[in-house]
Amino acid sequence: MYTPTHFEESRPEILQALMERYPLAAIVAATATGIEANHIPLIFDPSNGPLGTLKGHIARANSLWRDLEVGAEVLAIFQGASHYISPNWYATKREHGKVVPTWNYTVVHARGRITWVQDPAWLRKFLETLTGRHERRYESPWQVSDAPADYIDQMLTAIVGFEIAIESLTGKWKLSQNRSAADREGIVTALSAATDAASHDMATLVAHPDKGSPG
Repeated sequence: MYTPTHFEESRPEILQALMERYPLAAIVAATATGIEANHIPLIFDPSNGPLGTLKGHIARANSLWRDLEVGAEVLAIFQGASHYISPNWYATKREHGKVVPTWNYTVVHARGRITWVQDPAWLRKFLETLTGRHERRYESPWQVSDAPADYIDQMLTAIVGFEIAIESLTGKWKLSQNRSAADREGIVTALSAATDAASHDMATLVAHPDKGSPG
């Protein structure tokens, strides 16, 4: 990933926070039939390995687990907040007009080696952790145990788990750091005036690029 110095983000806690807030990752792998990408919600486990481990699962009907041997290299891409930036918001547009649009975004690339897991106990524990993490925001969170036991047993046979031992983490926080203070102020003002959450998230990031992610 092309990452100019002023857009680099390497703080582990910031990278981890983005992966946890935006857990749906695109897992990119080179197979015998070409490049494949699968979009999968992942769990980041910082306690397993020097850089941590990503855990997830796919449908058994997905041929990826047969196409990729254990230890194959994969890339997980976590897309965070992003927004179009109009040159109309720049103070420098009024000065000389030499401005063009751009797109601001935050992203983490996690590269590592994949291992497939078919142990029912591992799969059940993983699903309990995954659903627990996303259900905890609700007043009456759903639990795996809410479904009939035989149904869950049947569903477990229809999936294959995996772990990705992370070998490198790369973060890019493209937040108009290369623009003047006046231009950044114009971006924040315009985005703050919008009514959608995505605009407000980006306004916060542009205003405080060193703080990581809003929320």
